[in-house]
Amino acid sequence: MSGHRSHRVREEGTGSPGIRSVRGLACALALVSSVSFAFEGAWAQAADGADRSSQDRFDVVVLDAGHGGHDEGATGPSGLREKDLVLDVSRRLAKKLGKRGIRIVMTRTGDRFLSLEERTSVANDARGDLFLSIHANASPSRRPRGIETYFASLDATDDDARKTAERENEAFGESAKRYQRDDPLAAILGSLIETQHLQESSEFAKLAQHELVEIGRARSRGVKQAPFVVLLGVQMPASLVEIGFLSNPDEEKGLRRAARREEIASALDAAIGAFAARYDARRGVRVSRSSEN
Repeated sequence: MSGHRSHRVREEGTGSPGIRSVRGLACALALVSSVSFAFEGAWAQAADGADRSSQDRFDVVVLDAGHGGHDEGATGPSGLREKDLVLDVSRRLAKKLGKRGIRIVMTRTGDRFLSLEERTSVANDARGDLFLSIHANASPSRRPRGIETYFASLDATDDDARKTAERENEAFGESAKRYQRDDPLAAILGSLIETQHLQESSEFAKLAQHELVEIGRARSRGVKQAPFVVLLGVQMPASLVEIGFLSNPDEEKGLRRAARREEIASALDAAIGAFAARYDARRGVRVSRSSEN
C-alpha cells in the first residue's frame, strides 16, 4: 500500500510504442494460453475423477510478502515499514504451516524487490494449491482502521477497493497495465481465472477474514473483490489480506508487537487449515493433519 511512501518504479524496456505494444500483446497471449491450458487440465482431471491420486491433496501454499527492496510499501507515523512487517508475518506463518505438513514456497525470503512476472512465476512454477499475498493498508487520513481481505476480479467491489488495488499495483509499473478493464485480452484472462478459481478464492477470503477479525475484536472492513494484478496472474485460488492500517497510530503500535504478529499468523494458519480440509474433501482425499501452535 501507499499512503506515506515513496516509489522508484522500475521501467520496462525502451523502444518504439509499436514494439512495446507487440511485446505486451505477446506477454498477454502467453498468459492467456497458460491459464487456458491449466483450465482445460482441471476439466480433464474432474472428468476422469474415479482415480484420485496423492497429488490432488492440498499440500503447497505460496506466501507472497508484499513489496520489498526499494519498494517499501506503506510507512507508519513512527516509521514501521510495510515491507518489513509483512515479511515477518509471512515467516511466522510459514513455520506454523510447516507443522501441518504443508510445503511452503515464499516469493521472497529477504528484503528484495520482485517484479510482477517474478512473483507470479514463483507461484505458478510451484503449482501451489493456494496463493496468499500479505500486505498492510494505509490512508491519507489517520482515522481508518481494520482488516480487509480480497480475491481477484477485473471489477472492484466499490471505489475504496478500486483505489486500494491501484495503490498496490503501482509498484509493478507498466507490467500492471496489461490488466486494464478495457483490454480485451485482460478480459479473457480474467474470465478464465475467475471461472476456474473464483469460488475457492472467495471461500478462502471469507475464512481468512473471519479468523483475523477475531483477534482482539478487530474491525472488519469486509471481504472484497478488486483487480490486484498479483492475484490475476496466478493459476490457483488466491487471496490478498490487508492486516491493518499502518497510517493509524494505534494499529501501527499494535503491529509493532511480536504478540500481535503471532496472532495474525495463527489466524491465517487456522484459515488455511480449514480451507485445506474443505479442498481435500471436495477431491475425495482423506488426509490427517496436525498443527502445533
